[in-house]
Amino acid sequence: MQRTIPIFIPLLALMLAIALPASAQDQKNKDKTTQEDKRREKEKAMRERIKNIPPEQLVEPTVIPQPQTIKVTKNQAAIIGNDVTIEFDKEDKALATAVQHLERWLTGQRLDPTPSGQKAAKIRIRIVDSLEQQEAYRLLVNKNGVNISASDAAGVFYGIQSLIQLSEPWEIMRTRLLKLPMAFIQDKPAFSYRGMHLDVGRHMFPVESVKSYIDMLARYKMNRFHWHLTEDQGWRIEIKQYPKLQEVAAYRKETLKGHYSDQPHQFDGKRYGGFYTQEEVKEIVRYAQERFITVIPEIELPGHAQAAIAAYPELGCTGKPVEVATKWGIFEDVYCPSEETFTFLENVLTEVMALFPSEYIHIGGDECPKTQWEQSELCQQIIGEEGLKDEHELQSWFIQRIERFLNSKGRQIIGWDEILEGGLAPNATVMSWRGEAGGIEAAKQGHDVVMTPTTYCYFDYYQSNHPDEPLAIGGYLPLDKVYNYYPVPEELSEEEAKHILGAQGNVWTEYIPTPSKLQYMAYPRMQALSEVVWTGKKKPGYSNFVKRLSHHLKWMEKEGINAANHIYDVDLKVVGGQGAPLRISVSNAAEEGRFAVTKAPATGNADFPYTEPFEPESGMYTVQGYVKGVKTGRPATLQFEGHLAAGQKLTLESKPHPKYNGGQPQVALNGVNGSDERYGDSEWLGFEGEDFVGTIEWEKLQVADKVSLRFFHSPGQWIYVPKSIEISTWDESAQTWKAAGNSTVKTPDGKIATVEIDLGSIRTSKLRVAIKNYGNIEAGKQGAGHEAWLFVDEIRID
Repeated sequence: MQRTIPIFIPLLALMLAIALPASAQDQKNKDKTTQEDKRREKEKAMRERIKNIPPEQLVEPTVIPQPQTIKVTKNQAAIIGNDVTIEFDKEDKALATAVQHLERWLTGQRLDPTPSGQKAAKIRIRIVDSLEQQEAYRLLVNKNGVNISASDAAGVFYGIQSLIQLSEPWEIMRTRLLKLPMAFIQDKPAFSYRGMHLDVGRHMFPVESVKSYIDMLARYKMNRFHWHLTEDQGWRIEIKQYPKLQEVAAYRKETLKGHYSDQPHQFDGKRYGGFYTQEEVKEIVRYAQERFITVIPEIELPGHAQAAIAAYPELGCTGKPVEVATKWGIFEDVYCPSEETFTFLENVLTEVMALFPSEYIHIGGDECPKTQWEQSELCQQIIGEEGLKDEHELQSWFIQRIERFLNSKGRQIIGWDEILEGGLAPNATVMSWRGEAGGIEAAKQGHDVVMTPTTYCYFDYYQSNHPDEPLAIGGYLPLDKVYNYYPVPEELSEEEAKHILGAQGNVWTEYIPTPSKLQYMAYPRMQALSEVVWTGKKKPGYSNFVKRLSHHLKWMEKEGINAANHIYDVDLKVVGGQGAPLRISVSNAAEEGRFAVTKAPATGNADFPYTEPFEPESGMYTVQGYVKGVKTGRPATLQFEGHLAAGQKLTLESKPHPKYNGGQPQVALNGVNGSDERYGDSEWLGFEGEDFVGTIEWEKLQVADKVSLRFFHSPGQWIYVPKSIEISTWDESAQTWKAAGNSTVKTPDGKIATVEIDLGSIRTSKLRVAIKNYGNIEAGKQGAGHEAWLFVDEIRID
């Protein structure tokens, strides 16, 4: 591979300027301008020809994220061999950094020379003023080679990523030559902040794994890496002034086994930990910079500080020794707002700022229990002296003091949306994770916002309902839900919407102990999010994305990346209800293949091909997908049990939380039980702090003997069984509700509580089911002070 770089041009131009008279020099400059204008006109004409190519001559591009404008033809345009020439301005160091990635990639392809009789291709790369938005680029492939024009070096880098994808690197090369189609791309990002997060506090990953993670972000045009470095379970960054952070805070004596909700808790008995040296941090920051990614460090405060307090007990409010946390959750040992604590934090942040050039320093600010502050004489003294209302305003005071320090060093704070509580620091940017409400509030106050709601952006959640899925924290976030997200809430005005900088995917690692599982949980949901934040409203749709993704999954498999490939998994579900007939529907995300259905017990037609949604009978259905006659994807099973209320109309007085089945009440009457292990599947209805009150209606009178109900119980996730259940029947003559049965709910030993209520063979056309939420969670329990979640499964009437 050759490089043609005009390093001699400035010297030659100076010599000619001295040698030639002014009139000759002016003529030379004029000729040069004319040649440049001709070249631009020629390139513009080529772009126009490609734009106007008839649709039947175009092919579907496979680039992710989808460019704003892209045209790819069926015709081969350029052949690239190892004698390709890359032309660019070497004196531009940032541009040279971008081009190095292309050079390395081409070298790695081990290309042959261009066949004799054919002209070696050229790749021309330049910065232009006509593309005004940062990170924008234009890419043109024709018979002479490739032209990449960009507004800056980052835009060049992104143009290179698209060029690499146009070469279809997932295909087996039959000749050692890159064959590129004629193509035109005009592209720019929809959002300036396109981020991914990685928690290394719960589980730590080798430097090479972090680099691999950064490589994937860069490939898909993400430009922020949020590195979560400190936690209750471990401090992961070397701070030279405080050696105990490395000696004590970086290690826990053991780690929780299984899920937090499994009782009793069991531990592995193995010491776990480590930290990144400052040299390793510099290496990772530099590696990211070379890929046009900014690394944002997070140093948690004032909560999630138990590991630091284990090393330096004087930082806490009690002064008593504690150990680095060995299980997950929220802990009451938090930083006390003493001068000693602020000195410690300022010293730590000073070392952190020396390692990270990022404008933003993430200070956490989330999940800070106030119990110790309420009991602390110092905290109460500060509240009085500063005229603060309560401990929430004390947290705001704490964060504002840290903000002033960071602002004095030319940095800005960013924090989780709890930093809104008690008043937002003047210059803070908010990461909205508990839904979008915090982000909306912050944007309306004129603060910048990064959207990262759990509903769409928490990649530690389960991504499939399949029983083979590895252990996860909970929740349910399938690929299509990530893809269909848009970070700008409708509630915002056009001016307020400008404060939404973008979105970020979060990977918390309580249940992600290895690099392989990290890849499995992050990809391809990260690829879906990349299209959300790069393409924005011009996304072509989920089906289109999946078709392109199938190639990228093949690419990742070829590279040994353990991505979650579920696009051929069978999606088996009951549809209909709310008075309409129930049907079983079968599909897959790839929208490809055929399906074979098996039913047990084998009554009637037990084995049959799926052609359309069909009426279910009680029993177990198993469905396998086939592509070109070969079993493809994981099969699915569904246990359907009909009952008196299955498919009937259900009216709720309060809607379920949209995170949990999107407020579709009919799943409570669809004949299918939810998972015994995962409350986030499509069968459970979740209510945050609210009661379940629903009315079941029939068109005709029915005889009902009993009601059976199921509830999820997982205190570690703030999910509690209800306090009580009341069943009422509609009295037609009195036009009022009449009590028909009631029950309390016993706390189960495991995760599922079942209740049966005898109705005594009542005749009714309406039943009212009222389920009382557990209410406020008591002190000392996970989620203390918050309203409990109530999860309701199938309501069976016999």
